[in-house]
Amino acid sequence: MKEKQILIAPVFTEKMARLQDEENKYAFKVNLNANKIEIKQAVEKKFGVKVKSVRTMVVYGKKRTQLTRAGRFEGRRPTWKKAIVTLHEGETIDLFTNA
Repeated sequence: MKEKQILIAPVFTEKMARLQDEENKYAFKVNLNANKIEIKQAVEKKFGVKVKSVRTMVVYGKKRTQLTRAGRFEGRRPTWKKAIVTLHEGETIDLFTNA
């Protein structure tokens, strides 16, 4: 897979903002089929940094219900994969200019 297919988008939350400042960790939404080695290579190539470790998790889609005149429709949001990347000391990623 190419790096554009592996890294889909950065994940911005309050928790990730705290982890970026304190522990030098960044989160990305990645392809469901990507493994840790591919994610590490894609981050190093795209941002020019040295990756210390990669943790991945699958975030299952939430169940959604919509009520209409015709009845009730149930469905799910899509399932996606999140990768938390830890960088070496002194390395940073400026997500607003590189993403």
